[in-house]
Amino acid sequence: MIAMPLVRIDVLRMQPSQLDAVGDAVQQALTESMGFPSEDRFQILTNHDGASGTLRHGTYLNVPRDDGVVYIDITMRGGRTDEQKRQMYAQICRRLTDQAQVAPHNVFIVLHENREADWSFGYGKAQYL
Repeated sequence: MIAMPLVRIDVLRMQPSQLDAVGDAVQQALTESMGFPSEDRFQILTNHDGASGTLRHGTYLNVPRDDGVVYIDITMRGGRTDEQKRQMYAQICRRLTDQAQVAPHNVFIVLHENREADWSFGYGKAQYL
């Protein structure tokens, strides 16, 4: 069974239609690069207003991020190869650039892997155990 990921996306002062495009682009990239079913879409999209919530960014590794930064935090079961992950990162970046007008230098992705025992999809059950 291919387990779906949980994706958190944080942006700063983005138009709602652009935020929707970001979510769509990430889902399409995950479906194509990792083989997740397209209907398994679990995303938390947060648009910070800059006052009650904001994003901070630096230039770590000499990447010139700005307020257009998009933080993508993906949690999924382990088991993918480094090459699959490279393809996923590249595909997310390409789709965000093409579909949501996010500058490539502003695409920041972190991936967390875990095991079957680390998921409950409802009813307080560990469905994978």
